Amino acid sequence: MHYLVTGGSGFIGRRLVRKLLEREGSEVTFLVLEHELPRVAALLEYWGVDGTRARALVGDLTRPMLGVDEAAAAQLAGTVDHFFHLAAVYDLKADAQTQQKANVDGTRNAVRFAEALGARRFHLFSSIAAAGLYEGTFREDMFDEAEHLEHPYFRTKHDSEAIVRRECALPWRIYRPALVVGDSQTGEMDKIDGPYYFFKLIQKTRRLLPPWMPTLGVEGGRINVVPVDFVVAAVDHIAHLDGEDGRCFHLVDPEPMRVGDLLNTFARAAHAPQMELRFNAALFGFIPRPLRQMVMALAPVRRVRDAVMADLGLPDDIFRFINYPTRFDCRETQRVLKGTGIEVPRLADYAWRLWDYWERHLDPDLFVDRSLRGQVEGRVVLVTGATSGIGKATALKLAKAGATVLTIARDAEKISETQAEFEAEGLTLHAYQGDIADLACAEALTARILADFGHVDVLVNNAGRSIRRAIEDSFDRFHDFERTMQLNYFGALKVSMGLLPSMAEQRRGHIINISSIGVLTNAPRFSAYVASKAALDAWARTAASEFADRGVHFSVINMPLVKTPMIEPTKAYDHVPTLTAEEAADIICDTIIHKQVRVATRLGIFGQVVHALAPRVAQVIMNTSFRTFGGPGGGNGKGSPSANQVAMGQLMRGIYF
Repeated sequence: MHYLVTGGSGFIGRRLVRKLLEREGSEVTFLVLEHELPRVAALLEYWGVDGTRARALVGDLTRPMLGVDEAAAAQLAGTVDHFFHLAAVYDLKADAQTQQKANVDGTRNAVRFAEALGARRFHLFSSIAAAGLYEGTFREDMFDEAEHLEHPYFRTKHDSEAIVRRECALPWRIYRPALVVGDSQTGEMDKIDGPYYFFKLIQKTRRLLPPWMPTLGVEGGRINVVPVDFVVAAVDHIAHLDGEDGRCFHLVDPEPMRVGDLLNTFARAAHAPQMELRFNAALFGFIPRPLRQMVMALAPVRRVRDAVMADLGLPDDIFRFINYPTRFDCRETQRVLKGTGIEVPRLADYAWRLWDYWERHLDPDLFVDRSLRGQVEGRVVLVTGATSGIGKATALKLAKAGATVLTIARDAEKISETQAEFEAEGLTLHAYQGDIADLACAEALTARILADFGHVDVLVNNAGRSIRRAIEDSFDRFHDFERTMQLNYFGALKVSMGLLPSMAEQRRGHIINISSIGVLTNAPRFSAYVASKAALDAWARTAASEFADRGVHFSVINMPLVKTPMIEPTKAYDHVPTLTAEEAADIICDTIIHKQVRVATRLGIFGQVVHALAPRVAQVIMNTSFRTFGGPGGGNGKGSPSANQVAMGQLMRGIYF
């Protein structure tokens, strides 16, 4: 038995060819594009045969006679028993022209080629999409009744069937599979399609909420899904039966699930919260369609919708199919499969395999370069205050990852020492001497950096000043507040504002502000420092909203207590848990990679929540820590800490005292 298969290298075609080759004495010729020839060896290995039983035929679906060489076509003439046409575009995201060329023109070319070869039977892989959005039950003997074919995928699948039904001179059979998912035994799949589009939403929900928490969902219409192994087994069996020419077979689940039940099945497989509170999306049907279209065409609505859809990886038209109105009768298919043991398995029995395979092999996050080198290699990164502490440790890590590292620092001697350390490791630190608390100096240095490098891809606002002094001890020291604001807020702001225009112009940039856990916990004794950091946090949040569509990211790191030269004068910190500068640098590097909006410790977030929900309780807690460490006038931090101070430091790890 000799088979010719188009689309034999695709997800379904690859498995169908393997199934056909299991038949004794079978041979398969499969169509490939010329650039796919290097893949032939891997296909033969997958099928477990050599080139004598499976032969590649170079051609092109979109060309007349499939673009097959005349000599090759002459050799095939009169030898083909079954011509399987699977090659098509199976993608809701594809544009209409591409689908027309592949699905409609390609089918016509395949029919003409099969007729020229004198093939004994033509098999078309169509789709339930050929029914359009028919309201009611669509039988296997129905075709012209299809309606609502506006979507190019639906229209082209319908038109391709029409070509076979009306133009093909050979005996033919048509197969309409439902949404094809992975193998029910292995979970293997080759792309994200159908229900897989919702897997990222399920995954994000699982990360946010515990699995026992009920969530809001949609009921929707009935979505028909079948595993690829069922489709292949059914087609292989039906194709070789006698007396079934001129028929169409629905390869569908006789008992399809509603959208809500389908998603809950995958949610259970993913150990994610289930949508227990589901509303029927058909309720929105009372809104006139023109009105819905008008609302969705509004720029603000469209912008929000596009952002959400892009974040979840959903195609634009996915919600058109939530209320899928069509059910598919499959009595003919059940008749010919009766007694064979070929049947659609329960989704609940294999959903976990589909989820597991997706999460291990298809999750889009797997293909994002999460390495520091992947994010910064060849890019320009400015770290202010990189001659000591957190800034120095961060600059070293970035330079080792291939970044062009710049810094602005005050002390010429420290700059020289730091550059020497970099050079000893074969690295380069481009340093600009100056004080960003001097706004004129900050502006001039920023202009020099842009003149020298053209742009900055990542800015880490690290340089800062901390003052540990109670408010009662600061009544006559207003300059403390001015000094912290001048450097921590105005200086960082001046550098950021100088670099933002070029970031927005190139539609790429990342500004990271090193804030403090004190902003979340409202740490006593640090009013000047916390106020300056809080001001920068507020500016970053506002800027993030303004530049969200310009490719510029803003991150705030509410850093806990770090062992740096800035806290050395306070000896009490020698006895409380702190991060090292290297650990803090790791947090910054992780932020560069993942671009989180806010990075904070669990204790910092807890402190913020307590202040929001029970502000009086939070004040009592922080006042207790304030008094434990000496209150006003006793907070110089010198001398050995008391047992109470050590205990408080352990309980409130990373918080300033």
